[in-house]
Amino acid sequence: MATTADVRDELASLADPRRAQGVSRFLQMIPGGYGEGDQAIGVSVPEQRRVAGRYWRELSLAETAMLLKSGVHEERLTSLFILVRKFTKGDAEERGKIFSIVLANTGRINNWDLVDSSAPYIVGPWLIDKDRSVLDRLAESSLLWDRRIAIMATLAFIKAGDFHWTFRLGERLLRDPHDLVHKAVGWMLREVGNRDRMAEEDFLARHYRVMPRVMLRYAIEKFEPQRRREYLSGLV
Repeated sequence: MATTADVRDELASLADPRRAQGVSRFLQMIPGGYGEGDQAIGVSVPEQRRVAGRYWRELSLAETAMLLKSGVHEERLTSLFILVRKFTKGDAEERGKIFSIVLANTGRINNWDLVDSSAPYIVGPWLIDKDRSVLDRLAESSLLWDRRIAIMATLAFIKAGDFHWTFRLGERLLRDPHDLVHKAVGWMLREVGNRDRMAEEDFLARHYRVMPRVMLRYAIEKFEPQRRREYLSGLV
C-alpha cells in the first residue's frame, strides 16, 4: 500500500519554485491575503490530478486524511482530488467516511480552489437525500471557507433540479463580508439560471438591489447585454 510519504515525494519531484511564486500571489498566500501562511511548491493542477489518479486506489482513507493536514497547498489539493475519486467510486459507508473527513477538516480546506474542488463533489452529493441542516451551520460560521463550502455544495442540488438551498443560503449570505462568498453565491445563481432563467430572475427581483455588486455581476454574466445593463442600472 502507498503512504502519504509516497505522494509527498512525487509532488516534491514535480515542484517548480518559479511556479510556486505565481501560485502564492494568485491564491494570496501573502501577508494580509486570505491565503496568508500557506505554502506552495509549484505543482500544476493537471500534474496533481495525475498523481491523484495514480494513488487514489492505493492510499488508504487514513493516509489521505493525513495528507489533508499538510502545510503544503498542493498536498492538500491532491488529497482532495483523491477523496473525490474515492467518493465517486465508493460504497455508502466509504462515502459517509469521506464526508466526515471533509467536515472535520474545513480549516484545512482554506482557499477557494480547495473548496471548489471538493464541496460540489463530496459535500453536496452526500447530502442529496439527507438532512441538509449542516449547510445552515456552515453558512453561519465565522470561517470564510465554511461559508463558501455551504453555497458551493448546492451545485450538486442544482444539477438535480433543486434550487431551494441555493436560494436559502444565497439569501442568508447576501450581506456576507467577503467577496469570495459574494462570487460563489453569484456563480451558483448563474448555474440556476442556466437551467431555469425564470427561477433565477424571481430571486433577483427580490434581492438584486441589495446584492453586493460582484455577486450580481456573477449572477447575470450570461444574460443578454441589455438585460445586464438594466440590472446594473437598477431598472428592472
